[in-house]
Amino acid sequence: MAQSLDKQSTTPSVPASARSNAPSLDSAAVQQARVDLAACFRMAARLGLQEGICNHFSAVVPEYDDLFLVNPYGRAFSEVTASSLLVCDYHGAVVAGDGVPEATAFYIHARLHLKVPRARAAFHTHMPYATALTMTEGDPLIFAGQSALKFYGRTAVDNDYNGLALDEREGDRIAAAVGDADIVFMKHHGVTVLSDTIAGAWDDLYYLERACQVQVLAQSTGRPIVPVDPDIAAAASRQMREEDGESSRLHLESVKRQLDAQEPDYRH
Repeated sequence: MAQSLDKQSTTPSVPASARSNAPSLDSAAVQQARVDLAACFRMAARLGLQEGICNHFSAVVPEYDDLFLVNPYGRAFSEVTASSLLVCDYHGAVVAGDGVPEATAFYIHARLHLKVPRARAAFHTHMPYATALTMTEGDPLIFAGQSALKFYGRTAVDNDYNGLALDEREGDRIAAAVGDADIVFMKHHGVTVLSDTIAGAWDDLYYLERACQVQVLAQSTGRPIVPVDPDIAAAASRQMREEDGESSRLHLESVKRQLDAQEPDYRH
């Protein structure tokens, strides 16, 4: 299902590291972003949120608004390390790293970061429960469980599935569907989570799948789902959002401690 980005079809560009007055791609901030993103891949693999070698996470490189980190084509999430992540520009050139991005990874993520600048991190998966709800009629997420309320007023749906995202038009359409949302349910496909931080994207990805899992379990009973009153849902969402920054930071720190104890090679 996955396809690599053809190196011959990319547009060469001047590497950011060669530009005058450019910060270093080996800076402490960039290395920290690499480690944090690699940790997200590893924990996503542990939780079964990946699909073969097809899914992808990206993050804008610190101090470079025109470059992003993304996983290389051919590696499962459980194989990703900090140093294996690629640095790409928005034209398809690999500025640093060995390999190329998977084609849909480039066309989705490059266009999202370009068209939605607030999206400093973009996590795309076919995680089972959230993806199952993209296949159903109507709005995917019902705001009935507390975890779902974290996303109240923050979701959008891209209804126009057209097959694999193998050109800029697909990425642009997905970016246009985002609007003010942080969560995009991609009909018949999967989900994309957007955030201004890697930790924020991880936290939302985790709790989104949990919310979808609980909803699927509730629907499986055959009994009607009772949504939370909209005013209460909005208030609860605001309460959660007030704590999101620190909570998401601590969540990612917890992930890294677990990995440090059991598979510390993710940092390499």
